[in-house]
Amino acid sequence: MADRVTVIGWDGSPLTRAATAALSAATLVAGAAHHLVLPEVPKGAERIRLGSVDLAARRIAGHRGSAVVLADGDPGFFGVVRTLRAPEHGLEVEVVPAVSAVATAFARAGMAWDDAQVVVAHPRTLRRAVNVCRAHHKVAVLTSPGAGPAELALLLEGVHRTFVICEELGTDRERVTVLTSDKAADHTWRDPNVVIVIGGGPETTATGAWFAGREPAYPQGVRGWALPADAYREAGATRMQESGEGESPNLRAAQLAILGPRTGDLVWDIGCGSGALAVEAARFGAAVLAVDADPGACSRTDAAARAFGVPLQIVCGRAPHVLERLPEPDVVRVGGGGVPVVRAVVDRRPERIVTHASTRDEAEALGAALTGNGYTVACSLLQSVDLDTEVWTERERSVVFLLSARRSDVAP
Repeated sequence: MADRVTVIGWDGSPLTRAATAALSAATLVAGAAHHLVLPEVPKGAERIRLGSVDLAARRIAGHRGSAVVLADGDPGFFGVVRTLRAPEHGLEVEVVPAVSAVATAFARAGMAWDDAQVVVAHPRTLRRAVNVCRAHHKVAVLTSPGAGPAELALLLEGVHRTFVICEELGTDRERVTVLTSDKAADHTWRDPNVVIVIGGGPETTATGAWFAGREPAYPQGVRGWALPADAYREAGATRMQESGEGESPNLRAAQLAILGPRTGDLVWDIGCGSGALAVEAARFGAAVLAVDADPGACSRTDAAARAFGVPLQIVCGRAPHVLERLPEPDVVRVGGGGVPVVRAVVDRRPERIVTHASTRDEAEALGAALTGNGYTVACSLLQSVDLDTEVWTERERSVVFLLSARRSDVAP
């Protein structure tokens, strides 16, 4: 095992005294090509060009002497430190940090970033990174080859965002470009780069904020989930209304519990009605596409989203035909449309689907449409009674069949 392993962050500025001292004593230096040509790298040191950090870590673990790993920005922030310290390598490291690429990008843009989400985009995670950009006002994307500004823009088709693209930060070739997302796919961008994605609603961190990231969507005086219509009206969604068993807060609570919307997900809410489920899924941090054929429902959904300060993409059109051009969902609520819509959703293979029925015959038909195709189907009869607590008499009763389908190849 190496006698000493030092990880040095580099942001283009002159190396610190501690970094220079560690490099001067190094017998092995690992880094990208532009790191290995730095004049501070000893001529007699073994040099490893970083491709796979795991492979480099094994080489370092077997080295006898002092090893240095050079990395861009802060190596402890989505950097090499985590991999080097992994139990399978057993390396104890000293870290000499530099300013992270994200901090530098926001500095170049002249923007605060304590309210920003930060994601890493690889080809395998690009879709989830795009969903974060759909769902949040301010996102910094650490890109990679095959998952850069052009690919982000293509997957955000139909969603207006502003891109601040920062290429080769800290080098003589540094370039910062501001343009709308629909123009980003028309250019070739240099790696490495950071993309700041802006849009999707108002900034959510006010003066005096006490934690980093997006402020939870709690309008003043509103707390909780599966809220009744009154709570939406109090928050400012004055056109909010409940209509039928599909809008019951108790049913909505059960549907949200099954769907489990989370950051990085894309939720389809088909037959969004009042917009309550779409808004509450967005409050969990998920991206949401709210679909309804009724323009009035689309307007109510938009008003509810504005009241709670969450970005939604609203699609006014009739399912199942309108679903064909929508991006792939992770979880889906079918609030209307019956068997044809359920079958169309099953064909898109989301991880989870929920729907409801008011009669047993309807529930059996929906269950048959969900059964098979690699899904495990469950059905429950939900009954709730709203009581007047002044006289303890029944005020309203709701009875509904709740159906859910979970893809069998995905962990519960």
